[in-house]
Amino acid sequence: MKDDTKNILDQVVDETGILRLTLDDQNNKNALSEFMMQELINAIDNASLDNSIKVVVIAAKGNVFCSGHNLKEITDARSKDDEGASYFMSLFKLCSSLMQLIVNCPKPVIAEVNGIATAAGCQLVASCDLAISSSDASFATPGVNIGLFCSTPMVALSRNVNKKDAMKMLLTGDMVDAPEAKRISLINDHVPCDQLTDSVMKLAKKISKKSQKTLQTGKEGFYKQYEMSLSDAYEYTSKVMTENTLRDDAKEGIDAFIEKRDPNWNNDQ
Repeated sequence: MKDDTKNILDQVVDETGILRLTLDDQNNKNALSEFMMQELINAIDNASLDNSIKVVVIAAKGNVFCSGHNLKEITDARSKDDEGASYFMSLFKLCSSLMQLIVNCPKPVIAEVNGIATAAGCQLVASCDLAISSSDASFATPGVNIGLFCSTPMVALSRNVNKKDAMKMLLTGDMVDAPEAKRISLINDHVPCDQLTDSVMKLAKKISKKSQKTLQTGKEGFYKQYEMSLSDAYEYTSKVMTENTLRDDAKEGIDAFIEKRDPNWNNDQ
């Protein structure tokens, strides 16, 4: 599976079912243009329905992972009769749809960050389930520096990073290096640049060996319970875990553990 349309998003699935989506619009610093976002939406939509795909990795070529929205598109839209209001609303809704699609994708999504991730690019990292960066990567929500507060990136950022650290990023627009990004839980870990892809793929392959139906159940349950009160979360997850326990994969997994063998997942029940 490979789509080189305008060479903007490379799509490759390996033999273990790991889909790598690689942003490749280096002339525009891998910005989330309308076209780039629609390409990502289409790719993730397809991956969600493809049983052969087990994990999705979002990476990028060049020294900028993603610079956020394409500011040239925003500037051009100001010439419209409404000064760009309808375009801006459509643009930010499209971006919000992409971020929610990543969260709602039944497959685990991992960000592989080599270089700079700013504004909506930082939002993209925060929206992924897991994120590994190179040790020289850096992150920022710098909209405040150009008079445009990173309000939509704030949604993903504030759901990953504690309030004080998130507000510092949002109010100053300062760059955060990889060690600090790990400390505040924007990323899971950072590794030397030459080890980045291998580290991400090792993690992806480890996850790909789990029961796919169980991963789907767990990911969906995680995000739903996160927004609930404590009592509602326990009531909801008790039901989810009961349904999970009744599935073939749970029975197989428990039997395999007791019998000290590798499980043979069904994935469909």
